[in-house]
Amino acid sequence: MSSSTNLMINLLVLLALASLLSPAPALCYIHAGEASSVVRTPNGTPPPPADAYRTYIVLVDPPPHGAATDDDGHRRWHESFLPGGRRMDDGADQARIIRSYTEVFEGFAARLTAAELAGVVSKKPGFVRAFPGRRTLRLMTTHTPEFLGLTRGAGFWRDVAGYGKGVVVGLLDTGVHAAHPSFDDRGVPPPPARWRGSCAVAATRRCNNKLVGVKSFVDGGGGGDDDVGHGTHTASTAAGNFVAGGASDRGLGAGTAAGIAPGAHVAMYKVCNGSGCDDDAVLAGFDEAMKDGVDVLSVSLGRWSSPPFDEDPIAIAAFSAVARGITVVCAAGNGGPEPSTVSNDAPWLLTVAAGSVDRSFSTTVLLGNGELVAGQALAQQPNSSTSYYPLLFSEKQPKCNELAGIVGDGVAGHLVVCQSDPVEDESVVSAMMATGAGGVVLINTESEGYTTVLEDYGPGMVQVTVAGGHNITEYARSSSSSAGGCKPNATVVFDNTLLSVHPAPTVASFSSRGPSKVAPGVLKPDVLAPGLNILAAWPPAAIKSAILTTSDAVDGAGNPILDEHHERATAFLTGAGHINPARAADPGLVYDIAVADYAGYICALLGDAGLGTIVRNESLSCGKLDKNKIPEAQLNYPTITVPLPRSSSSAAPPPFTVNRTVTNVGPARSTYTVKLEIPRSLTMRVSPEKLVFSGVGEKKGFSVTVSGGGGGGGEVVEGSLSWVSGKHVVRSPIVAVPQPYLKLGS
Repeated sequence: MSSSTNLMINLLVLLALASLLSPAPALCYIHAGEASSVVRTPNGTPPPPADAYRTYIVLVDPPPHGAATDDDGHRRWHESFLPGGRRMDDGADQARIIRSYTEVFEGFAARLTAAELAGVVSKKPGFVRAFPGRRTLRLMTTHTPEFLGLTRGAGFWRDVAGYGKGVVVGLLDTGVHAAHPSFDDRGVPPPPARWRGSCAVAATRRCNNKLVGVKSFVDGGGGGDDDVGHGTHTASTAAGNFVAGGASDRGLGAGTAAGIAPGAHVAMYKVCNGSGCDDDAVLAGFDEAMKDGVDVLSVSLGRWSSPPFDEDPIAIAAFSAVARGITVVCAAGNGGPEPSTVSNDAPWLLTVAAGSVDRSFSTTVLLGNGELVAGQALAQQPNSSTSYYPLLFSEKQPKCNELAGIVGDGVAGHLVVCQSDPVEDESVVSAMMATGAGGVVLINTESEGYTTVLEDYGPGMVQVTVAGGHNITEYARSSSSSAGGCKPNATVVFDNTLLSVHPAPTVASFSSRGPSKVAPGVLKPDVLAPGLNILAAWPPAAIKSAILTTSDAVDGAGNPILDEHHERATAFLTGAGHINPARAADPGLVYDIAVADYAGYICALLGDAGLGTIVRNESLSCGKLDKNKIPEAQLNYPTITVPLPRSSSSAAPPPFTVNRTVTNVGPARSTYTVKLEIPRSLTMRVSPEKLVFSGVGEKKGFSVTVSGGGGGGGEVVEGSLSWVSGKHVVRSPIVAVPQPYLKLGS
């Protein structure tokens, strides 16, 4: 592969680290020709009155040929859809059009009433669709590079990936604290000549060769300052420069801090603030990033669930970016551990699940009986003394807020042990410490299992797993009831940062899981990447394929990757596996997907209306693609999902066949042999069993026929298919799902 592709792959790996998000409700929408119908709203809330102004995102056809040669021309075309004048008639004298879009799609965001939309705008020739604009999207490292096999100095990170030099990373987020040392441009050359971006006037003095673009689409524009911290975190994690001299957070994670692509350029598009993210601002960020020429786009945003792709402005915008060759990286969401909670699940997105790294901010709870209970603490204190405190725990009121409400000032001088309640923990813990508690031991919820999402509630708080909490409470019970009435006590010892903690990686409890409700025939999430407790101040489809087919199916010790309860994680949690950046730069074979392939898939899934909304290409129509409609199972995805047919008779159910095509990006003369790892309940045949290539870029097709699997029991069965040469292993997970769950065509 070319060196530029190597850089891009490494950059995508780093963006996988940065792409954590929090979910939010789905958008409601209006179809063309249906503007007078009832508008769906989240949670069943009624729509606003017909005469109330609100923001709508309106998609329209491109202007007539020659009618718009610049941004002003496009804006005039957009204004032609408005009822009456360009300003609202509500006395506020505000412009109707908030934003015009030309890159993500042809359209605009405007202040309209529902009556105006239904009676005027939707009836204009060229109107396509309108979405009510909502604040539906919300925001969802010093050791991480080493955990991924990236170390400073000679080797892959420097010599092959070049630290990401020459690549522009765009981020849609909360802005950036430009003065942070991660954005110093020491050792970073100027951006490539193709870069067309700039910095907002207020941010110009802080931009340099590292931070090459800062623009704001919220709070009246401005300089793009980060008042939340989320954007600075994601940007520094993705592409922060080397920060030497004991970089740490209060002594934790000490070392030379760097993003995964410290030589890359950063462009920040501020589309969110502390209150959340408006759809119209996010789309404006997409639009501007495409104009500026970013190479990769990190969208650290999400919603509670994914609407159909043609009803989701973000999925539509991302498709436009991918069609331009921009890889869009998103997180799977924070809806775990419930199944089918994955968001950002369109096949053209790289969807990343959150995993742990092999690091612990270790703290030990030393019980009065000598037993040690492992915990973690973000705010660690010097171990100047080992004072033991009597334990305070209630079986009847185990939650922290319940205990505090009963005991009150009685927490003074005690080490309080209580169960976590994320909604109220911070205020309750702070009040306990202010009252004089010797410390607070916060026990994870049952659903979190072994996952500890570190919270910064100040010094004196320790977080322990459910298992650790059980050991502490059992000691408290047994000591209290023992003869002699010995009062249970404990002390806390802070251990700083421990590395090489096992098992790692594991899937974080909050990481959203598949299968997708919108497209269950495409395995989502795509891949697992570090996203837990991170400290931080070619074509897209081929790049995604390289990441997926070279990922690790096992953890650092060679064992199966585990979930938050330390049980074996399924592919609906991990996707293809845990990213391996060094191998991803040289995948051997890739599964490519062209725009026309996605169009055929969208036609099969959503029909002409979906194709017209998402693809917006006049040369493509479902009529023209009739023979090339692509059911989910047949999309040339690097992972394979097939149904397990059920049979109502004693006869064996019919087999199911999927087809795939791989492209050689390794040595010109290469021979690959198939290797199958499947359970005994599955029967699988691959044809042909050997692929012989004579040139780079050569394509070869193959088919996979699956039968059996015990589908009558309703269980999901997993296996894998690998193409193996003398140098490469190109692995694809295979997930066989009971047929009623999937409706896939062969």
